[in-house]
Amino acid sequence: MSHFTSIETKIRDLDALRSACAEMGLETAENVFARGYGSQRRHGRLVVRLRGPYDVAVNPATNADGYVLETDLWQGHVERELGPGLGRLRQLYAVHKATAEARKRGLRVRRSVLPDGKIRLNVTGA
Repeated sequence: MSHFTSIETKIRDLDALRSACAEMGLETAENVFARGYGSQRRHGRLVVRLRGPYDVAVNPATNADGYVLETDLWQGHVERELGPGLGRLRQLYAVHKATAEARKRGLRVRRSVLPDGKIRLNVTGA
């Protein structure tokens, strides 16, 4: 029985995901296996290496464009590092994706962290 769970999200830019991981101090590797409970493994086009016993596999979505995040949520190891529903990783991915898109259009981006941990982006013309 597999412990791996697919996380519903909209990941379409692996470079933005890699940047988010780097900001969190997490390594990524391509075409390797993610660790799960016991000896369970899941192949990932990209794998986010976590400090705990489990990793996150990133694979092409089967029924839509983009990628799906697959991980073992057993005993909360992954969520302790990445937040509930992988929220911290998903938030930083969105920040890096939005920042890259704004800069492509010649816009400036300023980031601020709110007291509740949310990130606010201020985008202005050049």
